[in-house]
Amino acid sequence: MDSLVSPLGMVSETPSEAQTFDTPEAKDHFVERDGVRFAGTHLIIDLWGATNLNDPAHIDSVLREAAIETGATILHGHFHHFSPEGVSGVLVLAESHVSIHTWPERAYAALDIFVCGICNPYKAVPILKKGFLPERVQLAEHKRGLIG
Repeated sequence: MDSLVSPLGMVSETPSEAQTFDTPEAKDHFVERDGVRFAGTHLIIDLWGATNLNDPAHIDSVLREAAIETGATILHGHFHHFSPEGVSGVLVLAESHVSIHTWPERAYAALDIFVCGICNPYKAVPILKKGFLPERVQLAEHKRGLIG
């Protein structure tokens, strides 16, 4: 087994220092908006008529910029380039994740952005538009961990 990968397939076995706090009270990172308490916002984004969908380095760069714009902390990224074309990848965030699956032959990309706490996933959308130049964007929102 690769010595860099733990038995669980994780890159690191110890907890990250990302998002640690020096305050004694526990933080659950849930937010409250319009009287509703929830863990975070999950956006499902479809890009149609998009470009630059077969270049893992470009995709990595765009998604990193988008994640940072939301206010998230990037912990790890992994992108796989399929043959003859297409890319699947994920950025693991302290606040959750950003993922993408591309079909360059259809000029289509499926993205998934889930961020918890005070991060705003909608701030990623202009970055995605700039990086992939889609003709059309379909977007759906789901609040995760809805308490009430």
